[in-house]
Amino acid sequence: MSSLWTPDGEHRVPRNDPSPPPGAGSSSPPGSGESATAGGGAAQAGTPGEAELAAVAAELLSTPVEDLVANHCYGLFELAALHLSQRPPSLAAARTAIDAMGYLVDGLGDRLGRHASSLAEGLTQLRLAFVRISDAASAPAESGSRDGA
Repeated sequence: MSSLWTPDGEHRVPRNDPSPPPGAGSSSPPGSGESATAGGGAAQAGTPGEAELAAVAAELLSTPVEDLVANHCYGLFELAALHLSQRPPSLAAARTAIDAMGYLVDGLGDRLGRHASSLAEGLTQLRLAFVRISDAASAPAESGSRDGA
């Protein structure tokens, strides 16, 4: 079973089994059609979980896109902070998460709506933290080379 993340939390989405259930005919019921699934495949109408998947899709479509993008930005913020908090810090991974957030926040700007200013402030704080932590991480190496000279 896989899941789909939305601003309201995790929703379980069953995987579709490519083989038909026992006793199923080769034709689908009239008017069933096919619908897209989270995995990019197609499911027949009436399969278990289709109603849940449709409800999740409706919820995503009813959520303002700037809220969904902001949610991803907050996830990138948390990812960068996590890598910066490691001992030793994982600077390359943190840089990638910070840059990804920066592309979204700087690139979209005011199109992020009510989230624009808080995301820009968070991005600034992350960038400052990255500089401080990377300077501190390189300081012991530099002082060690000076002492030995």
